[in-house]
Amino acid sequence: MQSIHIATRAKDQIIDLTDQIAAAIATSGITDGICQVFAAHTTCAITTADLDPGTDHDYLLALRHLVPQLAYLHPHDPAHTPDHILAMLIGPEVHLPLRAGRLALGTWQRVILVELDGPRQRTVHLTCVGTNSAA
Repeated sequence: MQSIHIATRAKDQIIDLTDQIAAAIATSGITDGICQVFAAHTTCAITTADLDPGTDHDYLLALRHLVPQLAYLHPHDPAHTPDHILAMLIGPEVHLPLRAGRLALGTWQRVILVELDGPRQRTVHLTCVGTNSAA
């Protein structure tokens, strides 16, 4: 398992992890298989998205409109509850196919971290399984 460490800079932010993940896969020796990308946090998420200019803002704006303003009961900070809800809805991980030692993503797909409670230090774990070129 390898880990990527990310310093986010804003309360809500989308960070493209695709190139960092691809670099880690290149050193893994796995040529064909699956790479699990997992955020070890409860207020950020991992998914794939098209990152045309401005879409990061569009995604964050739409996400914030999904969660109603309620009287939440979160023990240490009720205002923080929507961050947890959104992270839970998106999910902490994706499983990505590997072919010939590379991510088999669609033309416009990028792997992103969705920060919902920054700025923070985030850790993303990568676990790749499959055929090892050294075997």
